[in-house]
Amino acid sequence: MTAIQTNHMAFHAGAFRLHDISLSIPSECMTAIVGPNGSGKSTLLKLMSQLLLPDQGEIYIRGKQAKTYPAIALAKIVSMLTQSKHSLPDMTVRELVSYGRSPYKRLFDRMTADDERIVDWAMEVTGTKRHEQRMFHTLSGGEQQKARIAMALAQKTSIILLDEPTTFLDIAHQLDVMEMLQKINREYRITIVMVLHDLQQAARYCHYMIAVKNGKIMTTGKPKDIINPAFLKEVYQIEAKVTFADEYPMIIPVKTLESI
Repeated sequence: MTAIQTNHMAFHAGAFRLHDISLSIPSECMTAIVGPNGSGKSTLLKLMSQLLLPDQGEIYIRGKQAKTYPAIALAKIVSMLTQSKHSLPDMTVRELVSYGRSPYKRLFDRMTADDERIVDWAMEVTGTKRHEQRMFHTLSGGEQQKARIAMALAQKTSIILLDEPTTFLDIAHQLDVMEMLQKINREYRITIVMVLHDLQQAARYCHYMIAVKNGKIMTTGKPKDIINPAFLKEVYQIEAKVTFADEYPMIIPVKTLESI
């Protein structure tokens, strides 16, 4: 089953262009979007969430044209976390996570018992319940990211889009967040699509990979099937040796190429 599909999608913004993007993202899987800086990864994610609209082509969410969903209806199916580091207003972790219930409330409505139960569940799943009364800005970077993911979970969508969820975190917190996302995907069958820079993490935790370069899809498939020296040369302009320990790739760079 396909969670998100794009057919011949294109998008232009100044000198940047996404060209003829046709892809299918499998349902109930973890998918990584990878590629060099400026290749269009974050833009692709924003198009999938309808934060941006394509100039041509179609996007389908669970088999239905994305543009036909009312905004509130789409917000009950797809949640997205950008990589924004902008400061949030002073609020507790519980208040932040409660924002995830916004699509289900009318303006000025109070949280219902069901809303509170879902907020508790989202914090339990992400391990942030113990911080619920702490101010969000007092948390470490890793705990802040978990709280933001709890907010997305509280939205109770079947698809979560994450733009670089491990950026700004040290390696221990990166792995902690990735382990948590893998558990969420495995236990709740939530489709997770994320932009990642670390190919080894993408291969270790994701079922599917989409490689983007210069606004074009270079290749798609299972990480073990596509990560090889030719892939690294074509997409990243590096020569490297690649070996696998079970499903985990060991990438040893040899040199950077000036041009391909």
